[in-house]
Amino acid sequence: MPAKKEVCNADGVRAAVQKVADGIISEFLDHSTRDFAIIGIHQQGVPLAKRLISIIKEKTGYSPELALLDISMYRDDIGVRQDLPQINETLIPFDMNDKAVILVDDVLSSGRTIRAALDALTDYGRPSLIRLAVLVNRGNHEFPIGADYTGIALEVPKERKVAVEFVESDGQDRVSTIDWKKQLSQGDK
Repeated sequence: MPAKKEVCNADGVRAAVQKVADGIISEFLDHSTRDFAIIGIHQQGVPLAKRLISIIKEKTGYSPELALLDISMYRDDIGVRQDLPQINETLIPFDMNDKAVILVDDVLSSGRTIRAALDALTDYGRPSLIRLAVLVNRGNHEFPIGADYTGIALEVPKERKVAVEFVESDGQDRVSTIDWKKQLSQGDK
């Protein structure tokens, strides 16, 4: 199997984002409008969150507030990693207390990122409800965390990572799996 294998092209990414947005609309806006905000986790959760807001606004007229969350200092591998994490701005322009929020990330893998995000959120307030939206749920979770809204469900062996690319940050929309050991030995990028 090649080091990098595309599993979803731009059309598939677009359909997956639409599926996630439709799930959110169904829960929060189909029968009555319930106030909620969307929180994108840096890096790839941010462009996904912005796309979800755009689709929700286009389909319903409701525009959820956007927040950006950096979890770098909440990760459980902060002292074990060789490189220092890139710190991004956390921007939460609303009171989180008693607010329904939807955490957004590109991939749900082990669950460690989401655990860190939940820890970070409690430093900013006590939401009334937290939901999780991901573009890809790859299985192999290490924590008892599941997504409420999933665009693509994949069964990916543990030795492969899932990489999501967005036009906004990578120049294209694509989901791939990568065998990191094979990629390093082949010198592939």
